Amino acid sequence: MQSWKTRAESADAVVARIASGMNVFVHGAAATPTPLLDALARRTDLEGVKLWHLHLEGPLAFTAPELAGRFRSISLFTGAGLREPVAEGRADFVPIFLSDIPSLFTSGRVRLDAALVQLSPPDRHGTCSLGTSVDTARAAVDTAGLVLAEINERMPRTHGHTAVPLDRLAGWTATDRDLPGHAPAPPTAIDEQIGDHVARLVEDGACLQLGIGGIPNAVLARLESRRDLGIHSEMFSDGVVGLIESGAVTNAQKSIHPGRTIASFVIGSRRLYDFVDDNPLVEFHPCDRTNDTNLIRKLDRVVAINSGIEIDLTGQVCADSIGHRVYSGIGGQMDFIRGAAMSRGGKPVIALPSTAAEGSVSRIVAQLRPGAGVVTTRGHVHWVVTEYGAVDLHARALAERGRLLASIAHPDHREPLLAALHDLKRA
Repeated sequence: MQSWKTRAESADAVVARIASGMNVFVHGAAATPTPLLDALARRTDLEGVKLWHLHLEGPLAFTAPELAGRFRSISLFTGAGLREPVAEGRADFVPIFLSDIPSLFTSGRVRLDAALVQLSPPDRHGTCSLGTSVDTARAAVDTAGLVLAEINERMPRTHGHTAVPLDRLAGWTATDRDLPGHAPAPPTAIDEQIGDHVARLVEDGACLQLGIGGIPNAVLARLESRRDLGIHSEMFSDGVVGLIESGAVTNAQKSIHPGRTIASFVIGSRRLYDFVDDNPLVEFHPCDRTNDTNLIRKLDRVVAINSGIEIDLTGQVCADSIGHRVYSGIGGQMDFIRGAAMSRGGKPVIALPSTAAEGSVSRIVAQLRPGAGVVTTRGHVHWVVTEYGAVDLHARALAERGRLLASIAHPDHREPLLAALHDLKRA
């Protein structure tokens, strides 16, 4: 179907439909519609436009300080491009479970006037797909008054709950550009050690949830000898592709979506995007499904692998901020930590290096920094893994869990941690 190209407009013409005071959803991750955002930032006649989004990739012209009165970013999960604006008070951050975000839009609590999305080209039926990011975009496309799109020749056509009819769009621009991505970085020695410990917790037939980065990649690299692994995750990256191609991931033992790899978004290299393109064995669903704790608990042997910025001696995990400074968001960590805990044979895992700042700062601390956000509570935490080992805190008293956490801290920091336990009369 080629006629759609003749009806395409310039990005400036597409966003001319945005008016002052609107609530506007912005598609995120690899699907960030950069040409539309650039065109929006060129508008000099707008005031008070609120942009609702998860983490965004690529240049973000609307975040320039001089545009603060025109646009107000509201991050539901903060990425690198918004950390400084949030810290300076020029942008907002909403702490919220990823599974709860779609209902903000479908319930009308946040009434979306428009949605800016990036789509795959339409098929012969005139239907585009949401491509690499369905997550919260499904609810936005279904509820926004205006849907405005970048239709990118290089956006993969994905399966699942991804369809967007061309006639749902009020306007679109046509592009042919590479998607932003993250080529897998070589794991560090610490990543490798953590990967060893986490991989030992993964049995044949386990169903995995994990994210992006050195630790997840190190874990995945150690699982090629496993059999009948499954994937049910809010996202995945390149490491999962190798496990599927090796035959370690078959999804055969999953009670829900058997035979299918499930995610709400992906981000990685071109290899990943080519793998999910028109692949009926990979399905994308909204994050209120992928992250539904009541669904996750029905899958057996869910191993949920998440991370943190710091964890205190009682087991409280800060994963979204460095003190008061917002770093990321709550995301899906608690959705999957709780779901894995309730899964038959499940294992919720928090995996993190023992130190930061080249070893000078312990990530295992006597108390969290002032302002730190507790994402996973001490009542929800189970397995904690560093390069020095893996400990299970579930049903452990405060004194015992403190000693266990100190045992996997960096040796240079164990004595102060044990001294803090003594001062708290938990030695």
